[in-house]
Order: sequence, then C-alpha cells, then structure tokens
Amino acid sequence: MSTGTHRTGLQLRSLVKRSGELELSLAEVPTPVPGPNEVVVRVEATPINPSDIGLLFAAADPATAKQGGTAARPVVTARIPEPAITALAARHDQSLPVGNEGAGVVVEAGSSPAAQALLGKVVAVLGGAMYAQYRAAPLEMCLPLPTGCTPADGASAFINPLTALGMVETMKREGHTALVHTAAASNLGQMLHRICQHDGISLVNIVRRPEQVAQLRAMGVQHVCSSESPAFQAELTEALVVTGATIAFDATGGGRLASQILTAMEAALNRKATSYSRYGSTTHKQVYLYGSLDMRPTELTRNYGMAWGVGGWLLTPFLAKIGPTAVAALHQRVAAELKTTFASHYAREISLAEALQLDVIAAYLKRTTGEKYLINPNKGL
Repeated sequence: MSTGTHRTGLQLRSLVKRSGELELSLAEVPTPVPGPNEVVVRVEATPINPSDIGLLFAAADPATAKQGGTAARPVVTARIPEPAITALAARHDQSLPVGNEGAGVVVEAGSSPAAQALLGKVVAVLGGAMYAQYRAAPLEMCLPLPTGCTPADGASAFINPLTALGMVETMKREGHTALVHTAAASNLGQMLHRICQHDGISLVNIVRRPEQVAQLRAMGVQHVCSSESPAFQAELTEALVVTGATIAFDATGGGRLASQILTAMEAALNRKATSYSRYGSTTHKQVYLYGSLDMRPTELTRNYGMAWGVGGWLLTPFLAKIGPTAVAALHQRVAAELKTTFASHYAREISLAEALQLDVIAAYLKRTTGEKYLINPNKGL
C-alpha cells in the first residue's frame, strides 16, 4: 500500500447483544492516517491466544453456533447463557475488535524520522484490534524484527515470550530458586523450558498426556510429570525434592491441580525437615493461576501447612509493576532470540473468513496443546 491509497480494510468484530446473542462478523473499517509518531501495518500474522478467545466468544455456548452471511463475509451467531449475559453488561451492544498481538509490514508512516525509518520493515505490534488487514499503531507499540524475520516469526513476540520471562522474573523477585509450570508442552511451555535451560534454572514441567511427556523428553527436558499418571503425586514430589521448586504457574486454573502441586511441595520440603511442626513447613509455597484451560472451580484440600498462597497472575499488571526500563530489557531479549528461545509453531494458517467457519472455530476452541492457529488477515489477497 502506498501512502494514502488504501483507506479501508476488513476487521473481525465481536458483538454481545443485550438480547443474549453473540455475533461475530467482518466489518469494513477505515484505516486512520498515521500521526507523526505512528505507522500503518499490513497485518500478515496474528495468533489466536486463549485471551483472544475470551474476548471473541464472550462465554457463548459453542454448541449453539450458527453460520450465515456469505463465504467472503461470514456471520456467526451463538447464544450466551443467562448468568453470563448480566456479567457482560458492560459489553452490551458494542462491536469490539479482537486480537491482542500480531506482526506485519509497515506500509505507511508518520512524518517523524523514527516512523519513517520503519517504512517497509517487518514489525510486531501489541495493542489489540490485530484481527484486521491494517492496523495503525504508535511507535511504542511496535517491535522492529531482526533482518530475515517474517511476520509469522514475530506474530507471538509479546504475550508468550513476555509471560515466560515474567514467570522467571517473578520467581526471582519473590525469593524462589526453581519453578513449576503446567500445560508445559505448549508454545509458552517450550519457551519457558528454553529460557530456564539457558539461564540455569530448574523447571518442573506438568503435562496431561503420555505423548506430551515423550515430546518434552525428546527435547531434552529433565523433569516432566503427567497429571494423568496414576503415580503423578509421587513423581511430582520426587521432582520437587530434586529441584526445590516452591513456586508454580498453572494454566489450567480449575480442578485439583493447584492443590496437588502445593501438597507435593509440602511433602518435598518435609523430606528435608529436621523437626516436626503441626503448622507444616515455614517455607512459603505459591501457586499462580494464569489461565483457565479447566473451567471447573478451583478445589483446594488444605493439607500443606499454613505457609502457602494461591493467586492470579496476569502479564499486563506485572509489566506495569516492573516499569519501562525492565520491560525494555525484556523486549530486547525477545528480539535477539526470536528464532531460537522464543520461536513459536502453529498448526494452521487461516484467513479472517476461515476464522469464522464453524469447523475451524470448533478446532481452535479446543485449545489443544500444540494446535495453535495463526490468522493471516491478508491471506489470498
């Protein structure tokens, strides 16, 4: 796109109607003229992250989904359960753009030298509304990618890499020396493994299936436990005895896993205890829930003493807490190691229209580890 010649593009929108109906559609939206310190990016790669699914589907029941519109402009509708309609009151009758991050080529730039320097360059962008053919963005939301990197290389340059780095940084700041991670065969989990391997940090990886154990073992991962194994509790305890991990980041959220981790941490600490205390170990054990792969309530069985905590962990508040200087350092590391430590892999690349096909929706709503989808809003154009 040359300057000023293309002023509209398709954008995926999510609408929650007051009546309790979700509507997903593609809208033709104007592309803003960039300000002095802004650029316009032709988006060519943007991932479907769990956080994107939350905004996109807004608690709608996938079983009620129906497709209308045309092949080029599909419209998907679905019913939202009654309790969720009230909880979503702030969204009623607002058509919202979707997509937290992505990457593409700068096709138009503002007048400042810094903006002009990005013209024609591949950049990653964080800031929402990325499920669109064009995205105007301020320079501070853009990460120029190293020479030779494609938009697909940089599509997930923010959320997963910064989350993995944030987990390690949280571990250090809170006085722990090793950590536990669930859903460890995911793109994020593999990134965290590579970070810990490079930085000399012990990591205990929890997965759900035997094939995921084999996958991580083939990558050289040392401590891998399957939560579906009959010997899971004993195997996890042994890994914690070896590593001394007392902080965990749990992507599942629901069910008994957080409690099982705390129980194993306490058992591992008691192996080295020199005296008995009816209040349990005095070493603090922490589990942070950062995802909701399991939508059941979180169940806690308090058999792990009194020195423990379960809380939520989100990337954005963490970045705000550590400040811009520390965040800039994290960004620099991501850019330098984009094709190694922070490489992402995708099961399929789809267009905006394909993202609204019912069979495709059913596939990416499964949130299956290793089956991440990548949208190319300009695919076929």
